[in-house]
Amino acid sequence: MNAQTNAQGFEELDTVCIRFAGDSGDGMQLTGTQFSVVTALEGSDLATFPDFPAEIRAPVGTTFGVSAFQINFGSVEVSTAGDEPDVLVAMNPAALMVSLAGLRLGGLIIVDEGSFNKRNLDKAGYLENPLEDDSLSDYQVQKLDITKMTLESVKEFGLGKKDALRSKNMWTLGLILWMFGRARKPITDWLEQKFKKLPDVANANIAAINAGHAFGETAETSANLSRYHVGQHTTEESGEYRTVNGNQALAWGLVAGSQLGNIPLLLGTYPITPASALLHTLSGLKEYGVVTFQAEDEIAAVCGAIGASFAGQLGVTSSSGPGIALKTEAIGLAISTELPLVIIDVQRAGPSTGLPTKTEQSDLHQAVWGRNGDAPIVVLATSNPHDCFDVGIEAVRLATKYMTPVMVLSDGYIGNASEPWRIPDINTLDKFSVKYCTDPEGFHPFKRDPETLARVWAKPGTPDCLHRIGGIEKDYDTGHISYEPGNHQKMTDVRAAKIAGVANDIPEQEVSLGTSEGKLAVVGWGSTRGSIHQAVKRAREENIDVSHIHISNIWPLPRNLKNLLNSFDKVIVAEMNKGQMNNLLRAEYLLDGHSLTKVSGQPFKITEILDCIRKQEVEVG
Repeated sequence: MNAQTNAQGFEELDTVCIRFAGDSGDGMQLTGTQFSVVTALEGSDLATFPDFPAEIRAPVGTTFGVSAFQINFGSVEVSTAGDEPDVLVAMNPAALMVSLAGLRLGGLIIVDEGSFNKRNLDKAGYLENPLEDDSLSDYQVQKLDITKMTLESVKEFGLGKKDALRSKNMWTLGLILWMFGRARKPITDWLEQKFKKLPDVANANIAAINAGHAFGETAETSANLSRYHVGQHTTEESGEYRTVNGNQALAWGLVAGSQLGNIPLLLGTYPITPASALLHTLSGLKEYGVVTFQAEDEIAAVCGAIGASFAGQLGVTSSSGPGIALKTEAIGLAISTELPLVIIDVQRAGPSTGLPTKTEQSDLHQAVWGRNGDAPIVVLATSNPHDCFDVGIEAVRLATKYMTPVMVLSDGYIGNASEPWRIPDINTLDKFSVKYCTDPEGFHPFKRDPETLARVWAKPGTPDCLHRIGGIEKDYDTGHISYEPGNHQKMTDVRAAKIAGVANDIPEQEVSLGTSEGKLAVVGWGSTRGSIHQAVKRAREENIDVSHIHISNIWPLPRNLKNLLNSFDKVIVAEMNKGQMNNLLRAEYLLDGHSLTKVSGQPFKITEILDCIRKQEVEVG
């Protein structure tokens, strides 16, 4: 956060990072989301990171129940949610306890001192009140009795104390809107619409916002509060923008793919964090031919999707790592029957149920190799929320063209995080044709396209195309059950060749930032993109010879990737697991990469990658 004072007395900032933190019932996700909306409307670039607990309702006031929302926004390019918040809004002692370590030294803390009573301090694990000792001396601290001022602002609406205190987040939001010169009207309009049938609730929340804003105006001098201005971010891509999170964009991309291929889409799924939002989004898009099926378990969900594909529709199933494990045998069925199936894996920290609301990239081995038998599929990875839309379309295209399952790897960070997205003109997107069997002459279910090796797709009921498929191996020439050793060898080889051939139908690997040869390259995939980009950008400003290569096509790998990696003296592979992409590149190319890993459930900080680049540059010489 670099600051200068402008003519209006505002401190001019290029970027600022704010973290809202409180109890799960304090509405921090709502507060952060609404601040993100008005920030996007102001034209700032932004990236967000919702960080919430796995417990549905942890004990109030405990560190287990702290929910936080971090937003990094600026007039310059923003590609991560920020390494260290500049401003921490702590609604109770537990929120301060959990979030303080991440705040930059000298940062601003705004606390609701009305919540810092002995009971809450004890729940958070404080022996002494941090607002009354020297433990916060390295920070700027604004102690405000938000509880008292919220109750005062909404008392005319006759709400009980519990209901009245639900507006604390809106009072706080009003103050932050004032501090950063953000408009209130988009939020007040939203509140009026959301609580149309509960006007007292809407009016109370609006009153709280106005009261927080007014406090900033009247207490600017006495409370030593400052105002800040963050300008618009100019971009070469003109058009209409909106904020979008990864799960929304991925759902829209799947629907766009089904429209471009003129094929109905059925989602067979079972709710699981952090993938459930895909079901929520797709269930509202029935006018585009989307059918959603919430099954009783993961196995029924994927089998329902496979059934849709057998019937000539596009089957899609979504889950996270534990659910993908349950779907594995059925995914093998889709591979054996060679039916198109899109599998969405919104990864979370594992193993088993792991950390349901935290992020990780630890399903790469599962995606590429995690099935019985030789069972290759196409694996794609999203890298940020807006990229999810394009990856969704590509998954539909490849699944239907090659008659194969395609797995899309997203993760909890991408799925929940938001950023500005330029809404594409659907009329400019390339259409693709989905081919069904129309000529029954010489038909058998494994008759193949000579170019793609994809088998013919015959809808049930097509005249003279009666066929049976299943998990038992079939004869290459007839489609009948076959136990012949040579036939199994041939079918296995052809299925592998079909997936390998996809490498000729995807773009060659490009360098995201830097040059195509040099001393150092940082390789990443998935949600590490923003952190790696910023780290490499800063390193190049220090005249370090380093480039960024980000892999989206996980399997098969891009056909030029080996030569590209070999053109660098040293390769760093940064990923949020214990080195799975590094293992894959070593297995395929004998690459001796330096593995930079993190499995804390939190995204990489820019500084963590930058420090590794500096160290490796010294070693390379």
